[in-house]
Amino acid sequence: MHSRHMRLALATAVTIAATGGLLGVTAGPSVAADSVHHHDADFNHDGFADVAMSAGYASVAGHARAGQIVVLYGAKSGLDKTHRTTFSQNSPGVPGAAEADDTFGWVSVYGDFNHDGFDDLAVSAEYEEVDGDKEGGLVQILWGSAAGLSGGTTVTDPAPTAHDLWGRSLAAGDFDGDGKDDLAVGSSGASVYVFKGGTTKSGTLGGRYTFKPPIQNAGGDPHYNGPLSLVAGDVNGDGRSDLVVDGYDTATTEAWNKNFYIPGTASGLNGANAVGLTPGVITGIGDVNNDGYGDIVTGIAWDKASGVPGASDGGKVSLTYGSASGPAASTSISQDSGAVPGASEKGDGFGDELSLGDINGDHYQDLVVGTDGEDLDGVADAGSVTVFYGSAQGLDTTSGIQYFTQNTAGVPGVDEKSDLFGSEVKLTDVTGDGRADLTIGSLGENASDGQLTYLPSSGAKLTTTGGRYFMDPDVGVSTAGAPMLGGNAAE
Repeated sequence: MHSRHMRLALATAVTIAATGGLLGVTAGPSVAADSVHHHDADFNHDGFADVAMSAGYASVAGHARAGQIVVLYGAKSGLDKTHRTTFSQNSPGVPGAAEADDTFGWVSVYGDFNHDGFDDLAVSAEYEEVDGDKEGGLVQILWGSAAGLSGGTTVTDPAPTAHDLWGRSLAAGDFDGDGKDDLAVGSSGASVYVFKGGTTKSGTLGGRYTFKPPIQNAGGDPHYNGPLSLVAGDVNGDGRSDLVVDGYDTATTEAWNKNFYIPGTASGLNGANAVGLTPGVITGIGDVNNDGYGDIVTGIAWDKASGVPGASDGGKVSLTYGSASGPAASTSISQDSGAVPGASEKGDGFGDELSLGDINGDHYQDLVVGTDGEDLDGVADAGSVTVFYGSAQGLDTTSGIQYFTQNTAGVPGVDEKSDLFGSEVKLTDVTGDGRADLTIGSLGENASDGQLTYLPSSGAKLTTTGGRYFMDPDVGVSTAGAPMLGGNAAE
């Protein structure tokens, strides 16, 4: 997921409750799965999922905030610092060159864009200067192979004078159901561009179309125009990927955002089909009650004073269940719900990040929530992570909940001020046992150097046994400046 406070609060810097119980609805028929995000990223197609994590403000060859992205390859023993590749625009085969303030790697998404059986990684440098266009933005695809990711191909902006920040949001899905992965690209402009499956390493595209969601795209600060995030998944169970688009609502002049659900069709995506959803930048789609429909989980991390409709002090998570007709019943979870650890307090940011995956192999998607603003025993913004398990009745808020901080026994590190533990969370089956393991970002660690923490699944739940952490030097990232390793994961 793309961090709320980083995507919004830091964007301009580069310019230099429900009650306790089971949250659920009645199960429906089992139907086809989404063709892209029913599986984890596997760039070398070895059966072990891989994790791509940003260090989007990393210095490269002396260029501050040029940006890098770290790819950790899965293995039976889990993630380690030796099985990885770290990319910048100075890497062999990657077009262009590292330059100050590009933020290469801050936003990324995976999919098999050339349909060769290997997942690829689309990476943006949204502040790249392109042919004299400051903050024009750049999108590139790093190609999967048996040896992992390598090389790169630029996805050319079709309308560079119409907008800036090309690639500020990305999503991958099979939106037209043709069996090939499409790439959706957002910018500061009105239109989302969809590049149909079949893009080649030579830059040939499989086709292209645009659609306009009902979000702000003109006036004011361009950093807040266009889609702030794009998330794909099959909500209505028809085998096509649907898209959730987040941005500021054109129907209001207030300074808050809104999400819109846009269903995939045989002809792709159409903004005229948009259905309004709960506000919240951080969104994931997964089937928590195993009824065959993807459920939309959205973090609403703002406090009441933000003015965002539905916001509550400390933050909360909205869960909107999928159905054959799209989004259906909704409910929410906060730190005041059921047996959820902690309490809702101003500035906690519960829902700042979230990720869905099957930790125990029971075919119900489980939910991990990052609360990176959590104060712990007087330590401000140390951060925490909460784990909810799915069931036929929905997410269980009364039992089985896990709670991790850097002071939890077995978790590497210690709670420190502004670590922001939980600034990113990513569930992926890196050990290939059919159970999702957890990678946690702490982008504030060591004065914003950042850190990654890995916690494997025991088969029944997440465990600290075998847990380990990765600092910037472990993964080839310079600690010059503030690289913010662990800010975002590829979705």
